[in-house]
Amino acid sequence: MRPLPFFLGVTVLAVVPFLASCTPTPAYQTHQIAGHLPAGIPESSGIATSHRDPRLFWTHNDSGGQPVLYGIEPNGIRRGDLRLIGVHNVDWEDIASFELDGRAWILVADTGDNNGSRHDCALYVVAEPDPAQLVPFQELNVPVAWKIPVHFPDGPHDCEAVAVDAKAGLVYLLTKRTKPPGLYTLPLRPPADAPVPAAKPVAHLHDFPQPSAMQKLLPIPTGHYRAEPTAMDFASDGSAAVVLTYGDVCLFPRKPGETWIEALSRKPEVLPPHGLAQAEGVGFAQDSRTIYVTSEGTGTAILRYKPEK
Repeated sequence: MRPLPFFLGVTVLAVVPFLASCTPTPAYQTHQIAGHLPAGIPESSGIATSHRDPRLFWTHNDSGGQPVLYGIEPNGIRRGDLRLIGVHNVDWEDIASFELDGRAWILVADTGDNNGSRHDCALYVVAEPDPAQLVPFQELNVPVAWKIPVHFPDGPHDCEAVAVDAKAGLVYLLTKRTKPPGLYTLPLRPPADAPVPAAKPVAHLHDFPQPSAMQKLLPIPTGHYRAEPTAMDFASDGSAAVVLTYGDVCLFPRKPGETWIEALSRKPEVLPPHGLAQAEGVGFAQDSRTIYVTSEGTGTAILRYKPEK
């Protein structure tokens, strides 16, 4: 999360169309507005589809927010809230959903570190409840099933993009402020009787669209910082990864037999511009094709990208 001063917010809204400089791939239609974020979610920093209800998504606020996940529909209707028991929202920056051992799970990434100084970053995993238990604007308390401490072998990093490969038993973490962004992995379910290892560096990703010389002069997310990754997700069928930056939605198709490292190391397909001032949440729908994008800001639009075919 990078705070956006009011006067810069006005500026960026005026210049966002001009700043969109990448040629979109024809594979996806220009986005539609599916709905708007409901009240109580002014800093949506991640979005993940439910594995129990195709019309349900989970999102959260970032640093300083309540340790609460908000269940919403694509049109912005609020279905219910989950409060994680016994944890704090130091700087929640992404969320992922997955299935493991026949159950649906949600992973929350408390990995934001603007100053590169944290030693308490962690991933929290909770069981996704039956959607029938949800009541709008009421909280359901949920325990943390397991916690994964996060530390990097080369020192603290700000990380706002996390995805889960449940079949491989790995969590992928993509750093934000390093140039190029570094890709790391952690075990999804570390042994309870052994220390959690440091995140393993596996790749550097070089091909995110970069700001132009003029954009670099603007100290705003869609200007100088437009290439920084703010969210990531893997399609549940393993067919593609998506990485959101302040400037673009980047799709990485995955070929049969290919690893995520190989797929993410190629130049991405760039979707039509999202045009958001501070985009920080991206996730595939249950169909593994449709993509949703959210942004910080009260009542901001929930964008839906649909494939051409």
